[in-house]
Amino acid sequence: MLLGVTQRLAALDTLDEMLDALVETTTWELCAERGSLFLNDPATGELYSIVAQGAHLRRIRILNTTGVAGRVFATGRGMVVADAYKNKYFNREVDRDTGFTTRNMICAPIRTVKGEVIGVAQVLNKRQGEFTKDDLKLLEAIATQAAIALRAAQFVEKMQISRAKELEFMNVVADVTSEIELGSLLRKVMGEATKMLDAERSTLFLNDEKTRELWSLVGEGIAATQIRFPNHLGIAGAVFTGGQSVNIPHAYADLRFNPAFDKKTGFFTRSILCTPVVNKEGKTIGVTQVLNKRGGPFTEEDESRLKAFTAQISIALENAKLFSDVASMKNYNESMLQSMSNGVITLDEEGRIKTCNESGLRILAARAEDVLGRAAAEFLAGQNAWLADKVAAVDASQAPEITVDAELFFGERAVSVNVSVLPLQSGDRKKLGTMLMIEDISSEKRMKSTMSRYMDPKLADQLLAGGEDILGGKSAQVTVLFSDIRSFTTLTETLGAQGTVGLLNDYFTLMVDCIQAEGGMLDKFIGDAIMAVFGIPLPHEDDEDRALRCAIGMIRALSAFNAERGQAGHKPIDIGVGLNTDQVVSGNIGSPKRMDYTIIGDGVNLAARLESACKQYSARILISEYTHARLKGIYRARDVDDVVVKGKTKPVRVFEILDYHTEQTFPNLMEATGHFKEGRTSYRAGDFARAGKSFAEALRLNPADTLSRTYIERCRALAADPPKEWLGVWTMTSK
Repeated sequence: MLLGVTQRLAALDTLDEMLDALVETTTWELCAERGSLFLNDPATGELYSIVAQGAHLRRIRILNTTGVAGRVFATGRGMVVADAYKNKYFNREVDRDTGFTTRNMICAPIRTVKGEVIGVAQVLNKRQGEFTKDDLKLLEAIATQAAIALRAAQFVEKMQISRAKELEFMNVVADVTSEIELGSLLRKVMGEATKMLDAERSTLFLNDEKTRELWSLVGEGIAATQIRFPNHLGIAGAVFTGGQSVNIPHAYADLRFNPAFDKKTGFFTRSILCTPVVNKEGKTIGVTQVLNKRGGPFTEEDESRLKAFTAQISIALENAKLFSDVASMKNYNESMLQSMSNGVITLDEEGRIKTCNESGLRILAARAEDVLGRAAAEFLAGQNAWLADKVAAVDASQAPEITVDAELFFGERAVSVNVSVLPLQSGDRKKLGTMLMIEDISSEKRMKSTMSRYMDPKLADQLLAGGEDILGGKSAQVTVLFSDIRSFTTLTETLGAQGTVGLLNDYFTLMVDCIQAEGGMLDKFIGDAIMAVFGIPLPHEDDEDRALRCAIGMIRALSAFNAERGQAGHKPIDIGVGLNTDQVVSGNIGSPKRMDYTIIGDGVNLAARLESACKQYSARILISEYTHARLKGIYRARDVDDVVVKGKTKPVRVFEILDYHTEQTFPNLMEATGHFKEGRTSYRAGDFARAGKSFAEALRLNPADTLSRTYIERCRALAADPPKEWLGVWTMTSK
């Protein structure tokens, strides 16, 4: 049989076929239901299975230190597992993902003739009886027999992949360097760099010698957001000034990394590979930055490929920049007037209209043939004669005049305008004529009077730019944020009236800055509480992430605020924040004398209940399952409870966000939250004794974790008096 294995493998060409044949052989010879063969990937520290036999074919990757397979790989000793679910090394997540139930199994290392373990083979569920040590010996023999062929196939596959990458690289370089237009070139460079290194995002920063800034016209996936910053700051600045590549596996652990860009774009950076772009004279003209390699950190091979790529594109970049400068100079004068939103009208020395851009024709409600060549005094007659008088005065004095918030009339239509009348002069100050710049502020005047009462100026400006009347009632999906100061009544008793007002003014200033920084709308202040909304009046694709980043920013800003208060001898303050995402109704609500642009709906009430629940769960930020499900970023969260809030009957799963914590405020965070998760799983299943042990372990890792202590007390009470029907749901009895 072993000779047959060798012969069968020798007849196959690819690694996939060999793995398929080995899985089929081991499963058949050992009378098992399913088999898998994992090979080690040294680059990522993972065991991967290209073929898994059964109802479904899946690609599985696991860390080479986890599960039974990881244990066998790490120790190099085979295992016979009579009861999988009682084995401490068995990983139930794989069964949960695949829908398969593992009863028993054997797992053997795949060892080369030199004794190197290159993978593991395992078979699951003996069809009759249980697996024996003889079965393990047989599996080990098959694995050893196949090791040589597998090793050779791995090597061949690696060479084939490497050759394919090099051919692809040459094609990519040829395609990219053929582009001459700078915007298109940057898009191609970023797209190809992202694809070539199997990353999530890449950005090419070019150096602006005039401002000494690194700038990016196009960032792959950032929707053409322009980023500018001093060319010595951050990771990109360090690479630009130092001229050396950097490969950072954990971005937030590097002090040079600036998380402000993640906050601005809603992106979460894990790993960074950054390489200088050097021209043929040896001068660094920019940097290429690639983020978040899929499957693990960037490798030395990735770094070499990116260096080679940037070396090839540097000439194309300089050519494209030169072409862009020439094209910009050529088109500048032609496009300037037509691209302006203001009306621009020029008059010759005789006072006749020589040019009028499209915006000017729109404001004047006229066609070009009706305007050009006419005397300004003739066209601007009647109610508009005041503007003709301004033109005559400027022509006489050769001094500019500005008129703000005036009105022009065209037929029955009145237009609110700001008008600048400027003299046109040659280089030797010879009079050439007059220019009128007309800004139509009609819509802004109508909108600003209403909008300024509801939101910050930035949102108002965005709405005005959009040109949409969206303040009417409508249904929208939003994320609602509630925050509240803890024990505020007690605090006011010690501060007095003046101190309380001063504290609230300072506190609200910080919190509103956090809301506006993420594009949220401050809905209202309710005493010492804040209600904010993300998603109206202007929706974003990542409103849930914006709201959560705002909540995290609030906690961090409050921490700095408390540090200042502590230095001044004042008591610190604490807050709770609740977030929920739901469909709500937004619009102008109130009476003709007093109106609020606000939202109503059950989703608002749930956000308020979650803020209140922060007290019960000793948390600072709680979010609903609806918000959690829509998050695009990666956050440190833990499942807190399944809760029925007051006034409702349907339970909602609640999550606590822990991103604001440091190692000092929450030691051993990852390990502790892992034990807490196990505790919650046992708790929902009604195994209170086991749940209590997990919560106790989480508390041991972080003695300040009050929530783990709360669950330990719950588990004791429930174990002492078990409920008749256990659904794992906790009912809140207060708001």
